[in-house]
Amino acid sequence: MARQDVNRSGELEIFVRSVDLGGFSAAARASGMTPSAVSKLVSRLEDRLGARLLHRSTRQLQLTAEGCAFYERGVRILADLQEAELCVSARNAPRGHLKVNANVPFGHHFLLPLVPEFADCYPQVELDIVLTDTVMDLFEQRTDVAIRAGPLKDSSLVARKLGETRMIVVAAPAYLQQHGTPHAPGDLKNHNLLSANYTRAQQGWPMRYAGREQVVIPSGNAQVSDGEALRGLTLAGMGLARLAEFQAAEDLASGRLVAVLEDCNPGDTEEIHALYVGQGDYLPLRVRAFLDFLAAKVTIG
Repeated sequence: MARQDVNRSGELEIFVRSVDLGGFSAAARASGMTPSAVSKLVSRLEDRLGARLLHRSTRQLQLTAEGCAFYERGVRILADLQEAELCVSARNAPRGHLKVNANVPFGHHFLLPLVPEFADCYPQVELDIVLTDTVMDLFEQRTDVAIRAGPLKDSSLVARKLGETRMIVVAAPAYLQQHGTPHAPGDLKNHNLLSANYTRAQQGWPMRYAGREQVVIPSGNAQVSDGEALRGLTLAGMGLARLAEFQAAEDLASGRLVAVLEDCNPGDTEEIHALYVGQGDYLPLRVRAFLDFLAAKVTIG
């Protein structure tokens, strides 16, 4: 019996497009097909693989565990095919839509100031930037690169370290003039300690005093959803906050903020990584160009 020809790259592209666009109808419009044709194609793919890739509902598609693994590898394979074609064509410059998710302090102090230069270097890349200190799922948000601070969870994502920053407790001079300067962790009970309410925020302020390690739980009259809002309240003289040193560097240099309890600072740092799917030759050119650009331009710590 003659082997039935299977257009595996075509099947893979339709499957990935269905996931990326959130449904068969959208994938059909983008591919010049009918929704029923797309649905049948994905069903044939599942039959051939002997695995369910998608849970279907009237509102959305949801990847199964097998579907998630197949999608991740499929994205890499399609990127590899695209680069193979670009390598032998005149159109081998990075191009296309690039969605970047970054925490707010990194976005304001590093990413946004670099956008004009990146755009000049890669005019055919369309940047889509989301700034949030809430950890977002790269797959659900269709994100190419996420910049995250703090400890990383185990995942299938690849991490590229951009640097690390020391954490410091700071306050505005006007606040310290009114409420006094703390000299020991125990003094903090008499101060307004501002904090963040996003899930990745550290729950306490580590301190070292009299040879002992301890953690101070911040208690104040305000919590905020991102690091720059926390910095803003501190600049306004509302209380003390624990910020990344890079975030407060200009304020410290100008005297708008003052570092306190440095003798009690344990010297802990927060690492900053770029997270993405795929690695090496499997990265789309636009993603690789962006990661290399950040690594060359960003200096933290």
